Amino acid sequence: MPQTPTLSLQQARGLMLTTLGLAKPPRRKPSKVDVLNTIRQITVLQIDTISVVARAHLHILWSRLGNYNPDWIEELRCEGSLFEYYAHAMCFIPIEDYPIYRRHMLNPPQTRTNIDAVWEAENIELLNQIREHIKMNGAVRSADFEHSEKGSARWDWKKEKVALEHLFYRGEVMVSERRNFQRVYDLRERIHPGWDDQNTPSYEDAIRAQVLKAAKALGVAKPDWLASYYYLLKKHVQKLLPDLVREGDLIPVEVAGFEKQPFYVHHDNAQTLQLALEDRLKATHTSILSMFDPLVTDRSRTRELFGFDYLIECYTPAPKRVYGYFVLPILRKGKLVGRMDAKAWRKEKRLEVIHLFLEPGVKPSRSLAADLAQTLSQYASWQGLSAVEITQTTPPEFCEILKEHL
Repeated sequence: MPQTPTLSLQQARGLMLTTLGLAKPPRRKPSKVDVLNTIRQITVLQIDTISVVARAHLHILWSRLGNYNPDWIEELRCEGSLFEYYAHAMCFIPIEDYPIYRRHMLNPPQTRTNIDAVWEAENIELLNQIREHIKMNGAVRSADFEHSEKGSARWDWKKEKVALEHLFYRGEVMVSERRNFQRVYDLRERIHPGWDDQNTPSYEDAIRAQVLKAAKALGVAKPDWLASYYYLLKKHVQKLLPDLVREGDLIPVEVAGFEKQPFYVHHDNAQTLQLALEDRLKATHTSILSMFDPLVTDRSRTRELFGFDYLIECYTPAPKRVYGYFVLPILRKGKLVGRMDAKAWRKEKRLEVIHLFLEPGVKPSRSLAADLAQTLSQYASWQGLSAVEITQTTPPEFCEILKEHL
């Protein structure tokens, strides 16, 4: 039996950064094809409503591609290359993965099935009215319905919004576009007319596909990391792993410091694994990450592998926040070296770094300041902002050093 490869912690980090597209800065001006390929690489692109700086889905792509055209995402959706649905959250997803999510539409998780079934039984007439309205009048927003009655405790939505979301979750309607970031819903057969439900995989095959996609995106992962990438049940993932190893889809590896914990690498990443083992994966990229970047969405993974304990504090009551409202991780040459609370003042064309924190042990050097200043300037410029203002840093002496390089 061949010996199980063992990665050092640094090698494991390099492997993950490489497969997630964060090891190297972009080499050339990006194209629309690069946007689609990047979404395919990370498998899902999380959408979020908060716009303190660039919205999450725009930001996540910038961290990998640099100065690209954000309009390309909507163009790719209109061309049929992307669709919206829930993965671990609401995401843009490559259309070739629609069969996987169609299975989840037809067979919702047990945790939601009973709740939705009760609501559906109580609102059959409303659902039929919404279906008929879309059929006769075309795509709609929830704002097109003036009814003010609340239909659910869910987000305090009016009942037409709840109905549209129910139909969306069950796959009867899809998002055709967004207007002022509001979803526009239309019938699935109009948006994805070539689909035949006979092509829907079994539930086990859908989960299997997601486990493999998570393994390929993450580069190296243990079972709970694979499960958390799409919020799959750990027991379902654990059950599949022996077969995936036996069939050669996953390669077992070990990671130093994680004794007796199994890790896996997707067979498509075998060459990248070898480069990692030979210390030939050098991370050189410096970037500001979205709080919903796939590198940091699993708090325990980020803490265990990168030693970076990251909590999204915008959902935390203000008195309990440690770092601020909209805190973004800072990546530099393979390490998460800090975080910053930031805000884009668009009318003033100014990016304010309200407070930038370096991680313990990170030296406030001039080379670090030079890298960060360049990255901050590029980040601001991509958003149409012409100035970067540093209000406060920890440690305090880093503030003037950083300002000098800006």
